[in-house]
Amino acid sequence: MAAASPLVLTRSAVQTNATLINRQWCELFTAYGFEVGVSIDGPGALNRNRLDRAGKPTDARTLRGMQTLADAGVPYSVICVVTPETIDHAESLVDFFAGLPGCQSVGFNIEEQEGADRAPVSEYAAYRFWQHLIAHRVGGSPLRIRDVDRLADYLAATRAGHVDHAPYEPIPTVSWAGQVVLLSPELLGITEPRYGDFIAGNVLQQPITAMLARAGDLDYVAEFITALNHCADHCAFYDFCRGAQAGNRYFEHATFTARETTYCRTTRQALVRAAADHLTTQGGAP
Repeated sequence: MAAASPLVLTRSAVQTNATLINRQWCELFTAYGFEVGVSIDGPGALNRNRLDRAGKPTDARTLRGMQTLADAGVPYSVICVVTPETIDHAESLVDFFAGLPGCQSVGFNIEEQEGADRAPVSEYAAYRFWQHLIAHRVGGSPLRIRDVDRLADYLAATRAGHVDHAPYEPIPTVSWAGQVVLLSPELLGITEPRYGDFIAGNVLQQPITAMLARAGDLDYVAEFITALNHCADHCAFYDFCRGAQAGNRYFEHATFTARETTYCRTTRQALVRAAADHLTTQGGAP
């Protein structure tokens, strides 16, 4: 059995829409070595789902925040959520992100199901999207694309016989009141008696390291680790994928024991198939 890695906290990171970033924030990020991620889904109308509490667009303020990061010498990555409405705009997205000052890389998160009542991105649409991105990367685009580069690094390591799988990141997420959930930020604030509302503890009462030390006693964490081991035994994509995200399992199937999710099919399997087809038809590495 290719057992799943234990939960280990490996880095400090912050994900933000950057609308309130100023010089003081940049100094704090630098002083404490934070990795900074900015959330923006593209230019203009492609970012229409990211609104503030007043329902106003945030793109102009986000761009200003990213410029502040760049001016302060703080490198950042971008997360872009790709929806059924934007999945066919790969060209526009690549051009936009390639032109952002200070952007180190972009990760494309194909929209996930979190109780949504609309159809998700289809597997075929996701496959075509990854095809476009792989073609750009192989064609010499300077834009680093998280998912494509991860696959390229994995393939290179596999060929060299040096695949080194990192421990599974527990992603501790802290609420305003100090409550902590593990595995998925989206679980924070969810009422679920079966899993004790996913609460691992409270930072006002104990350190996160103590919570991680006994994480295996939490039913939802135990279920997830068992499911990861099942993936390792039965899924041909596991060695690269390392298992579906916890939040996707829960929101799609109301359990953590489900083996395959829409996330698996559109974000991992479609990417691998697109890369394999590129290698077959073009003969070049992704």
